[in-house]
Amino acid sequence: MRSIVARHVGSHSRGPSILLRALLCAAITVTSHMAVAAEKVRFAVGPFQPTPGDTRRAYEPFFAHLAKSAGVEYELVVTTDWAGIATALANGQADVAWMGPWGYVLAHRNGGAQAVATVKYDEKPFYHAIIVGRPGLKMSDWPAAAKGLSISFADRGSTSGWLIPTFWFMSKGIDPKKFFKYREGASHPANEIAVANGQVDLATDYDRNLNSMIERGLISKDAVDIVWKSDPLPNDALVVRKGFDPVLMDKIRSSALALTTDQAKSIMPPHYTGWISATHESYKMIDDAGIAVGVIKR
Repeated sequence: MRSIVARHVGSHSRGPSILLRALLCAAITVTSHMAVAAEKVRFAVGPFQPTPGDTRRAYEPFFAHLAKSAGVEYELVVTTDWAGIATALANGQADVAWMGPWGYVLAHRNGGAQAVATVKYDEKPFYHAIIVGRPGLKMSDWPAAAKGLSISFADRGSTSGWLIPTFWFMSKGIDPKKFFKYREGASHPANEIAVANGQVDLATDYDRNLNSMIERGLISKDAVDIVWKSDPLPNDALVVRKGFDPVLMDKIRSSALALTTDQAKSIMPPHYTGWISATHESYKMIDDAGIAVGVIKR
């Protein structure tokens, strides 16, 4: 009798154990699938090139390198305007972005995004906003001589194409919308081409873009003249959204910072030579300009 009872109890004691092991295995499998699903980073980049296809071809090798180094899958979204990246980060539609300084400040203000690195261009972490004009314009008395001319600004999410020239004109007591025949919203390449083709007298841009377009034969060297140049501005930022996995963020930041000059030249567009570490403080002058023009509050 005791042996029968023992066998009976033993069979029931093994039953829950088997069931428990099955449940644990199922839980581990589900967790594993969830972890794999989560290990996909959504990258975003702005309209640096004339077309979204051009931008993707130029910038995707860099993002592919980051993803491989971090051991994750990725997807890349190319936005058609600078403000679009800030919105994507704030809405959680993008995790990591290569974006202009003003776009980053907007993303930080509106959604808590954080800069983790600043890109180097010809080993320099800064660039200049410029205004280009048709060759032959008499600009010795700048900006007074330009009053009444047509000008094309870039979209309102652009640092060099909108924020900094707007800030500079305002510091001189000039409202560009009243001072010029004003329009805004164009891409940087479109601005250069509009001046080169005589569609407008003046347009905003940045020195890196002008040099790149000349090198690639998109415009000739004498197609435009630089009539104004800003003080040095911090280069583009590598940005992560608020709430992004800090461990994954460290992997991505470390991968970007570890790039040698030769590596950068092989996976990044021409003249980009790597990254330096950055924080929000690195972009304080851009934040201050945004406050000055009334777009953001102190």
